Amino acid sequence: MDLRFGDSKPTDEERAAVDALLGPPESAWEAAPGSFVDRTSADLRWARGGRAARERRDLLLPGLHAVNDRVGWISEGALAYLCRRLTVPPAEAYGVATFYSMFSVRPRPATVVQVCTDLACGARGAAGLCAGMEAAGVPFERSPCLGLCERAPAALVVRAGEPPVHAVVAPARAEAVAKAARVPHDAPAEPGAAHAVPQAGEEGLVLLRRVGAVDPYSLDEYRAHGGYAALRRAFALGPAGVIREVTEAGLVGRGGAAFPTGRKWQATAAQPDGPHYVVCNADESEPGTFKDRVVMEGDPYALVEAMTVAGYAVGAHRGYLYLRGEYPRALHRLEHAVGQARARGLLGDDVLGQGYAFDIEIRRGAGAYICGEETALFNSIEGRRGEPRSKPPFPVEKGLFGKPTAANNVETLVNVLPILTGGAAAFAAAETKLFCVSGSVERPGVYELPFGATLGELLGLAGPPERLRAILLGGAAGGFVRPDELDIPLTFEGTRAAGTTLGSGVVLVLDDSVALPRVLLRIAEFFRDESCGQCVPCRVGTVRQEEALRRIAERTGAAAADDIALLREVGRAMRDASICGLGQTAWNAVESAIDRLGAYA
Repeated sequence: MDLRFGDSKPTDEERAAVDALLGPPESAWEAAPGSFVDRTSADLRWARGGRAARERRDLLLPGLHAVNDRVGWISEGALAYLCRRLTVPPAEAYGVATFYSMFSVRPRPATVVQVCTDLACGARGAAGLCAGMEAAGVPFERSPCLGLCERAPAALVVRAGEPPVHAVVAPARAEAVAKAARVPHDAPAEPGAAHAVPQAGEEGLVLLRRVGAVDPYSLDEYRAHGGYAALRRAFALGPAGVIREVTEAGLVGRGGAAFPTGRKWQATAAQPDGPHYVVCNADESEPGTFKDRVVMEGDPYALVEAMTVAGYAVGAHRGYLYLRGEYPRALHRLEHAVGQARARGLLGDDVLGQGYAFDIEIRRGAGAYICGEETALFNSIEGRRGEPRSKPPFPVEKGLFGKPTAANNVETLVNVLPILTGGAAAFAAAETKLFCVSGSVERPGVYELPFGATLGELLGLAGPPERLRAILLGGAAGGFVRPDELDIPLTFEGTRAAGTTLGSGVVLVLDDSVALPRVLLRIAEFFRDESCGQCVPCRVGTVRQEEALRRIAERTGAAAADDIALLREVGRAMRDASICGLGQTAWNAVESAIDRLGAYA
């Protein structure tokens, strides 16, 4: 049975938010109850021809954002009106609205304060910040990682309105967060993106060389620093030539899977079905990951250019940039960059006068870690719950909207630019990787190092603690290593040989002041909260894992043995039978802590 909202009506503010996105209703069929007194014969014809409305289903998430941004929550009347405008069954829309953590279907204050309590912020005083907030009587929500780990602990203040106001407070103190909650307009501006790059201005940087060196709003400065040379070379090479260069360079995906990018592009380009799409996965939600945010905030035109190159290579004329909803500054700068690129003929019907049409649409995520999985991300763009799809078919065959799609993350895409400007051989000889270093170090931030540098060399740059307890590689889905394993080479092969993972480049450093069982429990809570619930091993396993870790939080040795045995059994079931990477990796960090660090021994 379908869920119906009866005669609930939107407020004027809610209706205005939806109409600003979709345009005013054209018939009584689309309008809110009572808005049109009489239905005409034209209205009835429109109702029978509702296919066009159904094809706008992908605007459901932007519509929910529009109401949530304007009012602060989504009422039954607003949801019903949005459903009517898009011809989406209310039950489905309700399922979507309640899937994403940034939306609320219950009344709440216009100002929402999110305090990150995840791993990096936990290591830098998030518990004290929360205690201070409670003592000050300031309402707040405990949040998973906000991607501000280099300035931990962090808080994000969002005040609904037209336009909504965002204030980032990091490093955060309770007094500063309370003040930002009262008057977010007056919150101090964030430091520049270069603040997150301790190496900024140094020789040898490739991916970060423009961060801090150019005005991220200036297209002219971007071009003066080598911007759009790669796209010009791409047009000179032709699509097949671009794919050949990327393949010969040996570029692999930087999101953690390390799949060869050239092979993915070739497989997409070869599909006879169309249209083809390019999707940029900028929903970096792995706790401890913030490198893509820094690139987007400091060098946004690089991503716009790289997506255009990717689109040209695979035969796509439209690209979607799926951005974390918690990145308001990156959103603003990317919207500006896309607008400037359109105005200057670098996007649109005739890119650089080459007769190639390509444009980019930015879609905001809404708080769901699982949407970092590419097929869950496709579902989210299509206006559905962010639940992963079974593979095969793979995205290169049936991806976004069921069409061939090349999906890459931000770091992977911006690597294409030096491949084209410097050549595949030069790139392969000096390939670099971005690392997000956070936790108990003197200089947290994004570091760019050649592949093959050791973990010890990276920590030497960041300033390790005197009493190093452990390093978490790859984030919550990764694994712990010991202080005596600093000679591990930071490559996909090197970390794999060492029995751990490079993942997306997270390097979270913990000193001996951090309670390891508390860290493991936080990881388990994260996976419990972020499981989409679609498959049983993950839905049940993440809960059982968290329960067991809670029971043994204060136990060791024989007192913890039974629960550790249970954890191993549950972990194997999740790894073997979950349908996506979330469930398959939810046990990794806990297992490595038990086996490598001797947790609970």
